[in-house]
Amino acid sequence: MIKKIFFALFIFIFAFSCSSEDDNQGDLLSNSSEIFDSVINDDTAAVSFDRSAMLIFWADNIIMPAYKKLKDDISVLKESIASFDEEPLQANFEIVREKWLSAYKTWQHVEMFNIGKAEEIYLSSFMNIYPVNEDRITSNINSGVYDLENPNNYASQGFPALDYLLFGLGENDAEILEKYQLSNNYSKYLVSVIDKMEAKTNLVSNDWDSYRDAFVVSTENTATSSINKLTNDFIFYFEKGLRANKFGIPAGVFSTDELPDKVEGYHSKLYSKTLALESLSAVKNFFIGKAFENDDLVGDSFQSYMTFLNAKKNDTSLSDLILSKLDTAISSVTELNDNFASQITTDNNTMLLTYDRIQSVVILLKVDMLQVLNVNVDYADADGD
Repeated sequence: MIKKIFFALFIFIFAFSCSSEDDNQGDLLSNSSEIFDSVINDDTAAVSFDRSAMLIFWADNIIMPAYKKLKDDISVLKESIASFDEEPLQANFEIVREKWLSAYKTWQHVEMFNIGKAEEIYLSSFMNIYPVNEDRITSNINSGVYDLENPNNYASQGFPALDYLLFGLGENDAEILEKYQLSNNYSKYLVSVIDKMEAKTNLVSNDWDSYRDAFVVSTENTATSSINKLTNDFIFYFEKGLRANKFGIPAGVFSTDELPDKVEGYHSKLYSKTLALESLSAVKNFFIGKAFENDDLVGDSFQSYMTFLNAKKNDTSLSDLILSKLDTAISSVTELNDNFASQITTDNNTMLLTYDRIQSVVILLKVDMLQVLNVNVDYADADGD
């Protein structure tokens, strides 16, 4: 009995610590009478659910197909850049932009899978660190000498660097094209960036062919098992990569002022919302076990795992509650300006409201779902949320 009391107190304190100081979030967690009544899984319950089947579905129908698509998209993007390098004309330039967006949208489906080779080589650091370091890019282009493996260059490559190189070098397309037409250093840097992206993506995608077998048999409930690590990766991405980076940081949640220049897709001024919605779609699809690019194929997932465990919160299905909050967050994002920088500048309160709705999902995932799955958090908070 004493252990149960201490456990309940621990969950309450942990939930409170995960909330923001925002009044809305305070209201969300301040109801101390709320009882978490889901079935707490023990080793017996965990074993009776086919964890291996879930891992197999994740690997074969979501993760590997998404990486394969990213690999193909980046290859097509590289070909378009090569054509533009040969003939720096407006028509070729538009094709590069189109292929950049296609690949960037696919990236939203793999960024959460920071496991295996992706974790080993710091894939995300080469692909999507923003805001981009414009001064560093300019210095690299002017000198013609740079090492993209150097951590100092993480913020001067990847999709954000392409965003700057394709949209941010001038006030209009004519000014941007003139840069490429007058100096081949710009095209050279464009090629260097896509070459690095291709090399890193291919390394991770190809490695899954061998890593897959070890991944799907790692069914233990340990800190280093596949389910525990990927569950943490999933929540970390949702909390940090999506909630904080796409919304909280630029909206000024963690600072005294708004920081609109820190939005994803800042230089294009068109695709912040597109990328955010793609990311949220990827998160939802993974949660419910929908196969990548095959809406008709659904397999074992966090949703089916919690359904098996009869996980509830206040007599409501926990997975249904998570999906409801997630759908509310998605609806809130659809109401934002296509350009998040403009949204923050003109009406940041709506951006903050969207952040709060995403945060409500974080709490359910990080506190309630983790308790049900008997998984411990393996990363530390540092943003005061």
